[in-house]
Amino acid sequence: MTRRLFIFGLGYSGLEIAKLAKTQGWSVAGTCTTEEKARRLREQAIEAHVFDGTSALAPEAFGDATHVVCTVAPGAAGDPALRSCRALLGRARWLGYLSTTGVYGDHEGAWVDETTPTLATQPRSLQRLAAERGWRDVASESGAALHIFRLPGIYGPGRSTLDRVKAGTAQRIDKPGQFFSRIHVADLAASVMKATDRSGGTEVWNVADDLPAPNADVIAHACELLGLPVPPTIPWEDAAPTMSAMARSFYTDSRRVKNEKLKRELGVMLRYPTYREGLKAIADADG
Repeated sequence: MTRRLFIFGLGYSGLEIAKLAKTQGWSVAGTCTTEEKARRLREQAIEAHVFDGTSALAPEAFGDATHVVCTVAPGAAGDPALRSCRALLGRARWLGYLSTTGVYGDHEGAWVDETTPTLATQPRSLQRLAAERGWRDVASESGAALHIFRLPGIYGPGRSTLDRVKAGTAQRIDKPGQFFSRIHVADLAASVMKATDRSGGTEVWNVADDLPAPNADVIAHACELLGLPVPPTIPWEDAAPTMSAMARSFYTDSRRVKNEKLKRELGVMLRYPTYREGLKAIADADG
């Protein structure tokens, strides 16, 4: 029997998951926010339904989905899938929620794993924690398996440091002790699909690569791959006043994310274990 995967949010990550699922023989459907995007997705043989987060999907759109993945970020009003489609979610036997490693908050550059206390202070991370609790409630009510994927910065073709370097917007900011973790979108999708084979209970997975690093190091490597000069670093004290509030907020927390559970218990083998392999693959594909 063909398994059916329904994805709330066929954006950058959701579409990568959808494409991988289709290659594995799944029937795939999902949501997007405009009819124009839905039309483009249907042309790629992906069943797409417009969903604005305020009105419930028709049961026919959800169909006989056995597995559900939500990639949609919550807002002040909460998680839109939980808010508008809770009854439909109860029909699935497997739920996947894409959260963020931001829920761990600031650990001053120390390593964090799935057992680390969540010390989030950023509003968007607190919203994610609230959404995680909501998905736990749905799973508890329905008896479905729940997999929470905590993600750091996501990069890949068309959305990487290489693009920012080419656009001239990448700044090598020096803030001592600041670390960022990241994951290539292909490894994200592979991790999610690997988890679909597991049943029962709730699991949390840190989906990150093996090498947390300051953004300045990643920008330097991108410049070298592109054959461009590496710009000097800018001290944090000089850069912060010129940055947007959103950009500054990313430097509020510092942590290094462990992925041992992902590899040990889920059996994930990262195609791009560090940003070096990931950026090189993107650069090589771009010619």
